[in-house]
Amino acid sequence: MKNSKTKKWIKKLKQNLYKWHRTLGIITIVPVIFWCLSGLMHPVMAHWFKPSIAHEKLQAAAIDTSLIKLSIHDVLTSNKVERFHNFRLVHFNNSIYYQVKTIKEHEVLYFNASNGSELVNGDIIYAEWLSRYFIDDQKSTVATLKLQTEFDGQYKYVNRYLPVWKLTFNRANDMDVYVETTSSKLATYNPTSRKIQLWVFDTFHNWNFLESITNKTIQITVMILLLSIIGFSALSGIVIYGFFWKVFKKAPVTDNQSRFRKHHRKIGIAVSLVTLTFTFSGGYHATKKLDPYTLDKMIYTTDFKTSDLSTLDEVVKPGSNWSNYSVVQLDGIIYLQVSLLPNDDDEVLTKYINCQTGIEDKAVENKYIVFLANKFAKLKAVGHAETPADCCDMANLKSCIAGAQLVDTKILYQFDNREYGFVNKRLPVIKLSYNTEDHTAIYIDPSTSRLAAFVTDSDRIEGYSFAILHKFLFMDWAGKNIRDLVMSLAALGVLAVSLMGLYLFLKRK
Repeated sequence: MKNSKTKKWIKKLKQNLYKWHRTLGIITIVPVIFWCLSGLMHPVMAHWFKPSIAHEKLQAAAIDTSLIKLSIHDVLTSNKVERFHNFRLVHFNNSIYYQVKTIKEHEVLYFNASNGSELVNGDIIYAEWLSRYFIDDQKSTVATLKLQTEFDGQYKYVNRYLPVWKLTFNRANDMDVYVETTSSKLATYNPTSRKIQLWVFDTFHNWNFLESITNKTIQITVMILLLSIIGFSALSGIVIYGFFWKVFKKAPVTDNQSRFRKHHRKIGIAVSLVTLTFTFSGGYHATKKLDPYTLDKMIYTTDFKTSDLSTLDEVVKPGSNWSNYSVVQLDGIIYLQVSLLPNDDDEVLTKYINCQTGIEDKAVENKYIVFLANKFAKLKAVGHAETPADCCDMANLKSCIAGAQLVDTKILYQFDNREYGFVNKRLPVIKLSYNTEDHTAIYIDPSTSRLAAFVTDSDRIEGYSFAILHKFLFMDWAGKNIRDLVMSLAALGVLAVSLMGLYLFLKRK
């Protein structure tokens, strides 16, 4: 009697599981198709349609002192610039210019270091020069040019730099080039093929159309809901085709429908694990997009007076390993911040010279970087407003560096795929590691006084989840080609199972 009741309970459970499995599968068939096909675009584009560019960065070079006849103080004074945020040198069109960031928002002026004359529309001219250098094109005309101050569908937040100049060239591939003139960096470049890829991925993988008609919270909520349903569908399939496999083995294969059902079961079991990893890591990654993007606000600027640089002429004596210089202020003292050329034997990234005494202070580099780290940690905690509030509010106790010990300082000239990957863009940077409960790591770009990344354990967990479970980086040992092939086959397997399930559902009707 007891055995009979057990069999009835199992039969009822099986029937309900079948019903829910079919229902959940049909609900998510369209999202699965969208996500699988758009996800396949990444490895396909990377191997067969990856756009190339002549130069991806402007190589640092020693300062050509023969082109500098006037000091920054004399140039600013003669051009009646009384206040500014900072300056540096840029070398293009056979001249060296003082690139000056004024106190006006987004205003960057250029003065010839040889004769002191201002280059009219200098920032536009330099942006075009940089763009042509990066794509190695001196002939194509510029179709459009604009200063971009926010991210959009073609210029994603993963590109990091803002503001940037966007230049579109009249070429067969309608190349868009984005450059940050204040650091001479290439932000990104988009030929027609990449523009199409970005639109497809945004529309069918990130579902940005939902954000455009509602808001980001609804967009992420809908995506997580559907990913959860896909996960439950996969779990129900595992229970049905795993625990009841003995029953299915006895079912005769007599027609196309039964053959499809058999293949659906086998492939479903084979890809069930990656289905769960795709859905979990994708949903987890989506939640991070609810966090506001703040890196573009994380920059430290000082309001300098031109008169503050009256003694700079005696201090500036460029050495053979100097690539650039600017000024910073720390504890009321103005220092010349010198960027040095990379040297395998020298782990020093920058050096600091007291603008009053002309003496190098080797302790300032670490002090300035720590000062910036404290500044950015505070801004991150209090919503980027200058307030006397302690950065250790209740939401940030685990990552608060106030009172924490700085356990390690390291210079990075190359990206570290484990934590500071290529998506962070800025190099070289200095990494500061603290012994907080959340193992806070802060990455600073000293040449621009910017925060490059703020990493805690929660960021690492999400990053590893997405890298390993979604992008299959655990297979890097086999090489990029094999890794992408396996990832593509996994996505195709999930797609095949879904399409077979749809066929069986329609035939059943």
